[in-house]
Formats: sequence, structure tokens, C-alpha cells
Amino acid sequence: MTRPGAAVTVPAALFDAGLDAVLAEAARDTGGPAPRAVPAEVPDAGADGDGLERARAAAAAVRDPELPMLTLADLGVLRSVAYAGDGAVEVALTPTYSGCPALAEMRAETVRALHEAGFPEVRVVTVLDPPWSTDWISEAGRRALAEHHIAPPGPAPHPSDPVPLTLSPTRTAAPGVACPLCGAGRTEEISRFSATSCRALRRCLACREPFEHVKEI
Repeated sequence: MTRPGAAVTVPAALFDAGLDAVLAEAARDTGGPAPRAVPAEVPDAGADGDGLERARAAAAAVRDPELPMLTLADLGVLRSVAYAGDGAVEVALTPTYSGCPALAEMRAETVRALHEAGFPEVRVVTVLDPPWSTDWISEAGRRALAEHHIAPPGPAPHPSDPVPLTLSPTRTAAPGVACPLCGAGRTEEISRFSATSCRALRRCLACREPFEHVKEI
């Protein structure tokens, strides 16, 4: 049993999984003495280039929990994969927006994928600057969205001045958003928010079918 007052180490990634998971992990840790910390040997990037490429490939293949037809690389939220100073593999993710509820799942799946690829020490950090933009979605990702009947976003707005607040009806015809089912260019917005905050619900004015649209951010 762990000595009274001894620290119990809980992996940082579990904090995003909820209090129950943290308590469960802590309970398991108290079943025996904590392992002795051994200083990690920092890998040389040049000598372990293949290892780093394996780490990048494993992180890039993780699927987005809300849009599973996209990988984190296709979605553009995977910023970098590198060795940290303590030898751990450090993965930087940028969420689609601040407070995105899928970020915890992204982090957990990234850690799991890298552990399965043979990297025992993994750290996922969040990078908010520059903020994510739909322009970061890859061409392959845009094709995958369309193949799954989700209209990909157009060019994101990049205003240099303050954005004015405009109050207007949201259910308007938008020729710039083509229907991913029949290809017609005239569609209307039914709801500003769909299954997630990043998507809107639209309807084609030709085939009358509803579909989702990834909003430009």
C-alpha cells in the first residue's frame, strides 16, 4: 500500500476525461508503491528521425470525434509533433474554437495512438494562437466531407478591422453553398447550429434535401 501522505501520480490527460476517471485512476495507483522516477534520455532528432516520423504518422491518423471521416491532420488541428526536452513526444493541437468539447477526446485518442505506436511518454499541449481556421482543412478533407454529404466550407473571412454586428434573418438563400447531394447552387439555412457548433443545417432549394455545412471560420 502507498505510505500515508505519499503523492499519487495521475496522468494529466485524465483530467479532461472527468472526475470519475481521475478518481478511478488514482485508486488503481494506490494499489502498490509508486515507481521510481528515472530521468529520460532525450532522443536526438537526427538519430531518431524514423521514430519521430512514426509518431507524426500515428498522431496524424487519429480521427476527429465529431467528423470521423476526417483525421486530425485533415481537419488541420494537428499543429506539430516533436520531442520535448525531457524526452517525451509532445503533440500540439489547436481546437476548432476555444472551449470545443471534442478537445478532451482528441487528446485522449492521440495519447492512446502514440502509446500503441510504442511511445510511452506522450504529452498533448493546446495551442490557441494563431486560432484555427477552416482554411486549414486539407483538400483531401474537403473531398471526404462532400463524399459524406457535408458541404465543405468556402474561404474563411479574414477581416483586418473590427467585425460589425449585423442583426438579420439567418434563413437566407446562399448561392455560394452548393448542395452536396445534387450539386445545385441555391440552398437556404434552416438552423445556424447543427450537430456541432461548427456546422449549420441547410436545405437545397432544388432537391429539397437537408444537409450539413461546415461554417467558415
